[in-house]
Amino acid sequence: MNISLAFTRLFFALLSIFFMTTYMVSLPEETLGWNIFIGVSLGVIFSLILIGFDTIFRKFNLRAFNIAIIGLLIGYLMGLALILIFGAILDMSAISVHLKPKTIEILKIALFLFGTYTGTIMTLRASDELYVSIPFVKFAPTAQKKRDLIIDTSVLSDARIIDLASTGLLDHQLVIPRFLVKDLYVQMETGEEVSRNTARRALSTLKKLEELSDLDLRYNDTDFPEVKETHSKLIRLARLVDANIMTSQISRVEGETIEGVRFVNMNALSTALKPLMQAGETITIRIQRYGKEHKQGVGYLEDGAMVVVNGGGDYIGQDIEAQVLSVKHTSSGRMIFCNAIEGDYPHAPEDFAPDDEV
Repeated sequence: MNISLAFTRLFFALLSIFFMTTYMVSLPEETLGWNIFIGVSLGVIFSLILIGFDTIFRKFNLRAFNIAIIGLLIGYLMGLALILIFGAILDMSAISVHLKPKTIEILKIALFLFGTYTGTIMTLRASDELYVSIPFVKFAPTAQKKRDLIIDTSVLSDARIIDLASTGLLDHQLVIPRFLVKDLYVQMETGEEVSRNTARRALSTLKKLEELSDLDLRYNDTDFPEVKETHSKLIRLARLVDANIMTSQISRVEGETIEGVRFVNMNALSTALKPLMQAGETITIRIQRYGKEHKQGVGYLEDGAMVVVNGGGDYIGQDIEAQVLSVKHTSSGRMIFCNAIEGDYPHAPEDFAPDDEV
């Protein structure tokens, strides 16, 4: 692919130099040598401009190009329609008598540009609702269609999405709805303290995702003004563009499957990628609080997995050795059950009170 691209650029560069030089040589005003020099220089400059445009439009795919062409065509027709309507108004009224010809021409140009711009922008904004088919051209299907992933606020407020996106697994798949970003800004300005912190963290994560050049993060401008709840808007958008929704809220994953939209649970993905612990393995864990049972302690691994240690209730706030008994996988993560290994650990202060439940 790179060899073909380099050959194409070289071919058009030589072609530009040839045509510019040929044209300049045909001019009799200057000497032959000077005309050749100017022709070669113009050819090189023009070829660099072509390569520059190629670099700018590198991220545009064929579908985006087709949508842009359709937008320009619709805008052109809209501009002509406005000029025809304006001309009919001039013919049926006496406005043309009071306007100078230059003023009329300026108004026609302004109407044409307005119509072209409006038609193009409206088409681009509705690009997700358009299906472009080129006659007599058949595109080879890929092995498996990749569906886009619309991410919600819970994912944006989870810093793990940055590491996941950095792996390249989600390249060209993540879509951010504009209404979600607007809602985050509203929460950051008018929400409660918890909502403001969540929104601030989500916007910070979004900024870091934008800095990943290979991710190709995309925004979707489609909105549903009649729908007030952001989560309902996400479901409607996913249906409209045939995409999945990535979330880290377990309640939504379990409660919204009847909507016909597939939810990707980031917690389940994280759990699936965690290395399994075998029974009998020894781990070091800091006991943070009492458990439900007598002398039972609870700690957490760095990835958030809960560790329930029998006999660990006497070592609150201390790092102890524990032997794994079993590992239980749940929708919210893993729970690891262990027995404390006896050792010379300082006992917990007497003012710690056991919790009611794990």
